[in-house]
Amino acid sequence: MENRDAIPTSVRHLFWDCDPDELSWSEHSDFVIRRLLAEGGWSELSWLRERLGDQGLARWLTAHEGRGLTPRQLRFWQVVLRLEPGSVDVWVERARQGTWAARTHG
Repeated sequence: MENRDAIPTSVRHLFWDCDPDELSWSEHSDFVIRRLLAEGGWSELSWLRERLGDQGLARWLTAHEGRGLTPRQLRFWQVVLRLEPGSVDVWVERARQGTWAARTHG
């Protein structure tokens, strides 16, 4: 029987900087989602979409204002998930300005 809280083998290679056995969906979902969105390929993103559903993923991206993603990634998810263009425009501009601008101006 599958443990729904465990991070599946198919995505563990993306967590090279930590012990994937120590990760659980219930405790680390924000970290897992952000890592998969930023670094995942088609199979990892497919697993994430199955896990959250597109509405859940859209809610997560909106709640986190796309932080941690590149402008290109943000535009991709805007199209795929039909996110509000005005909101994504703000996220893209912040991503283009970089971390330092976000810390000093926002």
